[in-house]
Amino acid sequence: MPSTKSPAEKYDGFTAEERAAMKEHAHEQKKAAARRGSSRAEKEAAAEQDVLAKIAEMPEVDRVLAERIHEIVKTAAPGLAPKLWYGMPAYARDGKVVCHFQSAHKFGSRYATLGFSDQAALDEGTMWPTAYALKELTAADAQFISALVKKAAG
Repeated sequence: MPSTKSPAEKYDGFTAEERAAMKEHAHEQKKAAARRGSSRAEKEAAAEQDVLAKIAEMPEVDRVLAERIHEIVKTAAPGLAPKLWYGMPAYARDGKVVCHFQSAHKFGSRYATLGFSDQAALDEGTMWPTAYALKELTAADAQFISALVKKAAG
């Protein structure tokens, strides 16, 4: 017999992956608060080390993509600061995330994602993409991402 419950009534709460991401975000906020007495350079260096450590934990397929994205962002937009955002590598301007990498493994997806927030200067016309699926990165893909990140960083 088909369910008579509406989609809202069927909602069982957050998935285990979503709850884990929220816990990671809370942990990230506690680490940031603990660094409050540090210099800006020390905070930025520690945040980048956190990002690199998170990337190192990823399964190989995602790790290779995340390392390459990290390299592209650091080269194309050195003004964006690496930081963790819900357990994902992200890159921020003035503390606000501009773009982020999400591993396929994190949410059991079939591909990793490079996403852009509303802080990204990507507005073009009345519609534009805010996320890209990644399975591998060719030289042409790297060039495209580099140009996109430069534009997003404003």
